[in-house]
Amino acid sequence: MMTVDFVAFLKDHIDQSLAEVWQGSLVKHIEVNKSTSSWALHVAIPRPIPVRFMEQTTNDLRSCFSFLEQLLIVPDLLDWASGLKWILEHRRNELIDQVFSQEEMLRDLTWEADSERIDFLVENEAHFEYLIQGDICTNLSSWLLQEYGLRALVRALYTQPIPSASDCCSQETKNQELNLLNIAPPVTARKKGNSRKDEGLKLDGAEITALSELQEGQKNIVVVGEVWDKEIAVLRGGRLAIMYQLTDYRDSINVKCFVDNPEGDKLKIGSWYRIGGDIRYDDNSKEIALFMQGFKSYDKPARCDQAPEKRVELHAHTKMSAMDGLTEIKQLVKRAIEWRHPALAITDHGCTQAFPEAFKTAQDALAEAREQDEGYSFKLILGVEAYLVENDAHEKPYHIILLAKDRNGLKNMYDLVTMSYLDYFYKHPKITRANLMAKREGLIIGSACEAGELFKAILEGRSTDDIEAIASFYDYLEIQPLANNEYLIREGRLKSEEELQDINRSIVKLGKKLAKPVCATGDVHFLDPQHEVFRRIIQAGQGYEDAETQAPLYFKTTEEMLEECCYLGEEDARAVVIDNPQAVSLMIEDLRPVPTGFYPPAIDGAEEEIVALTWQRAYELYGDDMPLIVDERIKRELHSITTNGFSVLYLIAHKLVDKSNRDGYMVGSRGSVGSSLVAYLTGITEVNPLTPHYLCPDCHYSEFITDGSVACGADLTTKDCPRCGQVLNNMGFDIPFETFLGFKGDKTPDIDLNFSGDYQSKAHQYVEELFGSSNVIRAGTITTIADRTAFGFVKKYEEARQVNMRQAEIKRLAGAITGVRRSTGQHPGGLIVVPKDHDIREFTPLQHPANKQESGIITSHFDYHAVDEQLVKLDILGHDDPTVIRELEELTGIKVADIPLNEEKAMAIFSGLESLGVSEKDIGSSIGTYGIPEFGTRFVRQMLEATRPTSFSELVRISGLSHGTNVWLNNAQTLIEKGVANLNEVICTRDDIMTYLIYQGVEEQQSFDIMELVRKGKGNKLTPEHIAAMRDKGVPEWYVDSCLKIKYMFPKAHAVAYVMMAFRIAWFKVYYPREFYASFFSIRAEDFDPENILQGPDQVRERIREINRQGMQASQKDKKLLPILELALELYARGLVFYPVDLYRSDASKFLVEADGLLLPFSALPNLGSAAAQAIVDARDGSEYLSVEDFQQRSHANKTAMEVLRKHGCLEGLPESTQLSLFA
Repeated sequence: MMTVDFVAFLKDHIDQSLAEVWQGSLVKHIEVNKSTSSWALHVAIPRPIPVRFMEQTTNDLRSCFSFLEQLLIVPDLLDWASGLKWILEHRRNELIDQVFSQEEMLRDLTWEADSERIDFLVENEAHFEYLIQGDICTNLSSWLLQEYGLRALVRALYTQPIPSASDCCSQETKNQELNLLNIAPPVTARKKGNSRKDEGLKLDGAEITALSELQEGQKNIVVVGEVWDKEIAVLRGGRLAIMYQLTDYRDSINVKCFVDNPEGDKLKIGSWYRIGGDIRYDDNSKEIALFMQGFKSYDKPARCDQAPEKRVELHAHTKMSAMDGLTEIKQLVKRAIEWRHPALAITDHGCTQAFPEAFKTAQDALAEAREQDEGYSFKLILGVEAYLVENDAHEKPYHIILLAKDRNGLKNMYDLVTMSYLDYFYKHPKITRANLMAKREGLIIGSACEAGELFKAILEGRSTDDIEAIASFYDYLEIQPLANNEYLIREGRLKSEEELQDINRSIVKLGKKLAKPVCATGDVHFLDPQHEVFRRIIQAGQGYEDAETQAPLYFKTTEEMLEECCYLGEEDARAVVIDNPQAVSLMIEDLRPVPTGFYPPAIDGAEEEIVALTWQRAYELYGDDMPLIVDERIKRELHSITTNGFSVLYLIAHKLVDKSNRDGYMVGSRGSVGSSLVAYLTGITEVNPLTPHYLCPDCHYSEFITDGSVACGADLTTKDCPRCGQVLNNMGFDIPFETFLGFKGDKTPDIDLNFSGDYQSKAHQYVEELFGSSNVIRAGTITTIADRTAFGFVKKYEEARQVNMRQAEIKRLAGAITGVRRSTGQHPGGLIVVPKDHDIREFTPLQHPANKQESGIITSHFDYHAVDEQLVKLDILGHDDPTVIRELEELTGIKVADIPLNEEKAMAIFSGLESLGVSEKDIGSSIGTYGIPEFGTRFVRQMLEATRPTSFSELVRISGLSHGTNVWLNNAQTLIEKGVANLNEVICTRDDIMTYLIYQGVEEQQSFDIMELVRKGKGNKLTPEHIAAMRDKGVPEWYVDSCLKIKYMFPKAHAVAYVMMAFRIAWFKVYYPREFYASFFSIRAEDFDPENILQGPDQVRERIREINRQGMQASQKDKKLLPILELALELYARGLVFYPVDLYRSDASKFLVEADGLLLPFSALPNLGSAAAQAIVDARDGSEYLSVEDFQQRSHANKTAMEVLRKHGCLEGLPESTQLSLFA
């Protein structure tokens, strides 16, 4: 807009005295946000305006423009130098009192200023030191912001020569110190006869201050710690504020610095440093931080195992030991390999869920170790610390260690774990001795810890015969470090450490007598000694009274364990620490927790049927004279599918979709299955992945666009067949097959399908009919402590002990306990199918989800991802959209397949409101996508407002952007806003990368490799060759940079499937509004708010405002209600109305279409419930109710239901009693 005199703009809105303050000010532009009903007035001011006047002006304007939710004045000082001079002249006394203190210094200062910074040019060395030491620059910056709302970086520039290279402190160190204080490095302004020498901050030899002893105001202190995390923020002007989280494992602190560019980010996560600086209060974190002045790498001696012969740990827990183990699986395995231990046993409490990740880590770490030590070998021992009972799950169990010796032993272990969860679960999964004996073959059994029956028998003073009989049951005996069992002394059950030693000595003696190897084990629960606090916190959170007294259950080196066992004498100590554990390890084979290979269920003739179905449909569509592009794609896909054994998976999906369609429910595809032409031709997906093309439904004429000029078939203009004159179909979404089965076509496919929520259980049942219920199980999941819960554990610990932790320490501790297993669950729609000639327990044990015996549901014990390369996993999910589509088809008689995907009015609601006949003022949005799946959320509506899409392909791109991570925010959004690229150019879906690079001329394999790295968030691992290949083919630099930022990308096929569903529903919204709203509200009837909505649009609008004002603090109930309110407001704006529940006409759960609106169902009444609603409808049976009494008797409505019905006027007009009505 043109600039406008601000005083003229303010005329009649504020008093004259206030208007004088703004003389000479100009309104540059007004930023209007219609969705939030807010204005931001950007005003150019000739002189600084005090904040109090701006606030007074803003308040006056808000009163005049009451229709606005928010109004802001954003000042822009035209001439900073003149403005600063004006402040120094007019506010001199206040500046002396509040900022500078010294009048002489203020008088002598000269400066330069612009819109981002104020530079004081200081010649006086004493003044320069005063500015630095007294935080004058920082204080002035704060004063300007507080008094005038002006944000500026204030710096002091010392105009003396830069020190020579011989100075004891380098200029780089001093510059770093000044930058961190928001003070510029000294500028070069040489003057004769002057030189300067800075002593600076000495890091070497300085006294180290513990992080726990840091206090505000400390200067030039030096600390030592490990950087374990960092946060980077971009400041005005492009500078970076870096916040490193530093810990010495007793405490943590934020370390803050400011740098000009990313190259200034010098500190690496996981490395130790000696850091110097000042301790100051940080306004952002609201606590003290170390403002770094210098740093130096610090060689922290790492724990290592220097013994010439290494021990083997046979008793180690990971985070899969529920609410007890704190050891990260990867860290534990990697540590054993770093120490060159020959083996390690994973023995979690009652479970084997760490096996898959531990095995994968061992493979990768061993391969890396062998690059340096070719002869090194490592064995991961698969074990479990089980709970042994004699006969009954309610007995108090003994702990026992089971190690799998061979493949048969592993299968027996999985059998035992399965029985423990399915048949003998009580507080813990129990194994009976009889079952153990029956499945003992291939297992090595250890006596475990002090909770084992051997240790307990000795502690209880049982007879020698009893003890020997107990020990004879085990293959090896365990002893553990004395400190592990020191609690027995604290509890008075033993008198001294000597008695603990005697117990271990007796076990060693017993082992010799019975020829049983005795092994010293650590009962590892955390990795390093300093990690004991993690277990302390998690046990305190569970109410353990002795949580503060933690046994040192860390992973010990050979030397540490030999020292622990020194009281046994050198020979026995070596035997229990090194020789015997190694001997046990040598008895055990290298085992995989899950077999290699793919094991699909058998369906006779599956391969032939898939091939036949594919070609049959291809010829139906494309004719006998098959286009070469179609023929080659089919042959390539069928080769991959048939040679890799994937035919059965395709056929299963085909049968499921076909049955659902025949039963009247369409199915939506998810994931990358739409990348497969065979999946399209066999009816598994509606997404045709071929390049955009025209196709004649009569004569099969086709025309393919292969140069990338058209993004998808739906964008093609309408065209008649040049052969027969029939209108051509527009088809093809240009999706490469490689994104589904990999570049070599051998990646196990993952076919995810969205069934109607009403039909999901029938689909599950059909899978069981196909393969037998004993061969189909639910896909299991593992629930762990989440970030927020972990934070709660730490805060509870902090409060209980009345200590104040810094945020950095809270974050560190919470991060350490995040991921500890709490329970298990099930995938909402995942089914695992096992071939009939295999037992599921060859691949995974079984259990009930969350150990709920009464559920009757059986899931995999492993997280389903552990077996998704070996077994067929079907994602048969329940979804609202297919249900809505079925409802719309029934209400309108229109088949969704007949809706064109380029229909103009339906397309228009994604960029405006014209098709709906409403205004932004009516509904509070400039986009018409309320109620449209995937496009109705505020986040996506904002994307639509920013991009205003006009084509189907652009909707697909927006779907990709909205589902990715770091794809829109801080990436594509910025590129579009700055005009660097448009919506059709930015990266939106994973397939975009491969197809774009191939069109640019990059080699196909390389294009695929780049796509795979970027989509997984590994853009930082793109090689110089990858980047050079892109640049050589003219790929713009912004595109390369965009690849580096992405963390996760959505598959294009998934986006297309979502948009097809959304577009069809949008079409109904435009042309069949009543039916659209009825289907939307019926799905969400129980969340409906009749009390507010039936009062009309004004009340609905007010309720929307109430929820929006709460922001993130809004309750979950209100968040679910918000889209319902938004769509109710839109319904009113389109001239429709809601009718309250009618006792005789309302349905139980569905909104019924009326001539000018919708009739509410009974289930829309709060607290009534679906069962009660259905009972009321069933009770009507065509006759009127005589009275309230008659109604209650016939419907069996309870007291709550009756109160709800009365409140909402449903019983008005009925007499209370039948007797009264008869004699009235």
